[in-house]
Amino acid sequence: MKQILIQYINCLKLLGLKVTLASTFVVMLFGAALPAHAEVKIPVMDLVDIQGIRQNQLVGYGLVVGLDGQGDRNQVKFTAQSITNMLRQFGVQIDDNTNPKLRNVASVSVTATVQPMAGVGQALNVVVSSIGDAKSLRGGTLLLTPLRGIDGEVYAVAQGNLVVGGVSAKGKSGSKLVVNTPTSGRIPGGAILEREVPNDFADSDHVVLNLRKASFTTAKNISREINNIFGPKVAVAENNARVKVKAPKDSQQRVVMMSMLEDISVNQGRKPARVVFNSRTGTVVIGQSVKVSEAAVSHGNLTVTVAESKQVSQPNAFAQGETQVVDNSQINIDEERGQMVIWPPGTELNTIVNAVNSLGATPTDLMSILQALHEAGALNAELVVI
Repeated sequence: MKQILIQYINCLKLLGLKVTLASTFVVMLFGAALPAHAEVKIPVMDLVDIQGIRQNQLVGYGLVVGLDGQGDRNQVKFTAQSITNMLRQFGVQIDDNTNPKLRNVASVSVTATVQPMAGVGQALNVVVSSIGDAKSLRGGTLLLTPLRGIDGEVYAVAQGNLVVGGVSAKGKSGSKLVVNTPTSGRIPGGAILEREVPNDFADSDHVVLNLRKASFTTAKNISREINNIFGPKVAVAENNARVKVKAPKDSQQRVVMMSMLEDISVNQGRKPARVVFNSRTGTVVIGQSVKVSEAAVSHGNLTVTVAESKQVSQPNAFAQGETQVVDNSQINIDEERGQMVIWPPGTELNTIVNAVNSLGATPTDLMSILQALHEAGALNAELVVI
């Protein structure tokens, strides 16, 4: 408790705020105990991203060797060209008209993610994926590959043996078995960071907290909790997605302040009412705050079946005419008997799900029912299709 109090006083001094006995007593009470009936709060750092502290992505082009005949075929010209260029760098002269038939090599893309504040010499995980028509990267080795950022500069180099979770096998008859994806693999710690990614976290007089889910209530609660600890007007909620916090210029004191922010928890604002549809998989997700006004729903399926067949028409022996083939169509319409369900005003999630299940509706039917309720103005939720 004493250490927290000292850190708090130092931060107030660096921010140019007056340290009073009352403010110190508030912090002591804040850290002493919390009421047993306090609401469940969420840590601030689980709700926001700090501007200037972010991941950065790197990408490169490389070669994987040692594939035991599973590499790119001759139709992939850039693989042979890459091998020729690499060999020339090692003093091996190859005629331009020569096409090396290498089945043990594959052209690949190499990607990595640099964590925030990563320093030179740190290891990065690498993902390697085939670009050409290689059958498998299993057992391959990635040759030294430079990884570049969006600015075109080289920030890391990658090399190492691939770990591939997929496998494929093919017989002479043409039958083929594939498990997972054999044309993609990983190299844990396979890249070395050679250059730090610049950031502006320590250059500003403020620390900007960007809310992951915009909410005026959440922004207000965050700024209020910060001001309760550090003093008035230290944090300002600029809008529903950003909170600006005054921070000391000294790097060590700024780290102490950020450490104290990590210990703050707040009540999250009301979550928006949403219904999410995934039309590809038939998945429907209904948020807890979704409610409907009074409505009556009846759902039934209408099935129309049309059967086409050919029939031979042949005259009898004493009649004059020609034998012909005519079309014979049979049409059948079948409509299932649907039930009518009445939802009272303010119906919540569990009632909606039970009523839809009682209708025997499939996920596709559920999408249609909820869309019809939304069009009728009886569903107070946003429909999101992914």
